[in-house]
Amino acid sequence: MLQLYIQAMSTRKIAYNIIFNSFMKVTTTVMLSLISIRLITGYLGKEGFGDYATVLAFFSFFSAIADLGIGSITAREISREGVDEGGILGRVASLRIVSSTLLFLIVPLFLPLFSYPFPVKVGILVAAAAVIFSTFSIFLNGIFQKNIAMDRIAMIEFMGKMVQVAAVYLVVTLNLGFLAIASTLILSISFNAMMAYLLSRKYAKFKFVLDVPFWKRFLGDSLPLGGSALITFFYFKMDTILLSFIKGSAAVGTYSVAYKVMENLTFFPALLAGLILPLLSRALSVDRNKFQIIADTTFRVFSIIAIPIVLSGVFFSDRIISIVSGNGFQDAVPVLEILLVSLIFIFFGNYFNMLLIVGNHQKALMKVLLAVAIVNIIANLILIPRFSFVGAAATSLGTELLVSVSTGLLTFRLLKYSPSFEKIGRIVVSASIMAAVLFLTRTLPFVLSGTLSGLVYLASLWTLKAVSSVEITGLFSKQSEQEAAFVEEIL
Repeated sequence: MLQLYIQAMSTRKIAYNIIFNSFMKVTTTVMLSLISIRLITGYLGKEGFGDYATVLAFFSFFSAIADLGIGSITAREISREGVDEGGILGRVASLRIVSSTLLFLIVPLFLPLFSYPFPVKVGILVAAAAVIFSTFSIFLNGIFQKNIAMDRIAMIEFMGKMVQVAAVYLVVTLNLGFLAIASTLILSISFNAMMAYLLSRKYAKFKFVLDVPFWKRFLGDSLPLGGSALITFFYFKMDTILLSFIKGSAAVGTYSVAYKVMENLTFFPALLAGLILPLLSRALSVDRNKFQIIADTTFRVFSIIAIPIVLSGVFFSDRIISIVSGNGFQDAVPVLEILLVSLIFIFFGNYFNMLLIVGNHQKALMKVLLAVAIVNIIANLILIPRFSFVGAAATSLGTELLVSVSTGLLTFRLLKYSPSFEKIGRIVVSASIMAAVLFLTRTLPFVLSGTLSGLVYLASLWTLKAVSSVEITGLFSKQSEQEAAFVEEIL
């Protein structure tokens, strides 16, 4: 009974983290990000925002290079029983700092190869410096994941966004220019890294240790996953860089306004995967049945969250673009609609990637993602010259669909697992009812229409029993018997 009680408390803690993080992201962090975008687009204009988006694309590129697969492997390793957590963390932290610093020192050697204006080149160098703090902050996330304390990360991100918005507002007010806007990136990320380090000390303490033999062994596991992260960049962000080369800053500005909106929604699958990965890792090693139940439940949760986000986003895409960037970016509306449809495949791509990492099949994952990245680059080179930012968006949609299908098949082949579609029909019916409400209330203010349709969706899920009463009452019940029943159904 005590073990079931502990498991129940862990499940309630996961539920709390999902609800808290979702609330913080939607009501604060995402809103702050959109405010920042509005300030920057209004200040820099379409071409200036395109230059800023190019700098951010290089930041993503450098982050992918410096990732080395360390984050997910660290979370997996420190979640195992009987490991020297402090020793692992100290050695990995040192590896993070060394690798990202080396990257920063190498970047200036390649800048002369690009034909970007001088301020953009300096912005790219600033992005490389920001990676030093970003990779360290991401490394610390593994500690919060293990201890199911992702609410701390949500608070840190919120405070970091507050710092960035305040800095952007100051830059705009004082008219400090493009480079000052680009520098707000490193300001907010370094703040996040400092806060993450301070808060992580509650859960784990470590000292920085230079241990080259350990690094070699650790990188043997992590590099295939790091290669996957780099490959993922090529099909997730390379379109922005290709647009900057082929169509110029204005096209990048239009595409990036829509992409930034969609990007702020991708935290949902990443959040869920980060919370569930340690549980799946433990379950796979000790109880295959528990692993299957957790994986099936996660698939259902992904479905419940993804569908309404996509539906409401497509319905309100024109108004979202107007709010985020003003009237000068209305050609970004069809781009946003296409990218939002791709979001559902991003959810399930993250889901299957998580399962493959848990199963230690990151090498096979890398091969699949490499093939997808090649297809993506070829498609972009064909479609961008002809269709510009719409071609880039269509390529993103096709790529995410291909990732979702191919990683799903790989999961079935290597893990002998395929998700259960139990109650998926009820979720689809609930989503269809939500879509009807969205259509009937489309003339209302979109906040009111979105709220009504969301409530109808939740009510439909409840009525059709897509979400069971045991799951709901288990979140709030303080009786150990009810919590045990909740665990038995969920876990």
